[in-house]
Amino acid sequence: MKKALLIVDVQNDFCPGGALGVKDGDKVVPPINGLMERFDLVISSQDWHPADSVHFGKWPVHCVAGTHGADFHPKLDSEKIDLKLYKGTDNKDDGYSAFEATNTSLSDFLEEHQIRKLYVCGLATDYCVKATALDAVKAGFHTYVITDAIAAVNAQPGDDKKALQEMYRIGCILIESKEISYD
Repeated sequence: MKKALLIVDVQNDFCPGGALGVKDGDKVVPPINGLMERFDLVISSQDWHPADSVHFGKWPVHCVAGTHGADFHPKLDSEKIDLKLYKGTDNKDDGYSAFEATNTSLSDFLEEHQIRKLYVCGLATDYCVKATALDAVKAGFHTYVITDAIAAVNAQPGDDKKALQEMYRIGCILIESKEISYD
């Protein structure tokens, strides 16, 4: 069964020092880089908001399309990414899930490439990773969340644990990168 790695929003604005920096957000980069060669396809998502997005009524301005904050973390090996998805591109769209990408239908792309197993990692556990993983399960994919390659906002203490519990309840398999085989 073919498998894909989906890297969610490992962008400058979500890493320490960014406009909406996740504590330890940059620590997901080494395990993600180490995982890429184990997959048939590597896919990424990026928040790509317009400057006038309604999303900024809920969050600080972040990941504005074409800015440094919207770029991938500089140490992420982005040359190995086969497909880059952009989400939150409409000024009325939050774009939490990679399945809401506006430049490509993620479901169609995965089906076209006969991907049945989807491994999700990136930022942030309690928002975009969770939304993406839940949508993947709803779309019928065998969905794995790589627990040592994610980090959470934790707006409320324990949000990360609640998010993992919710993903597990809906059918995601929680896995560490060392448990993922090369085949």
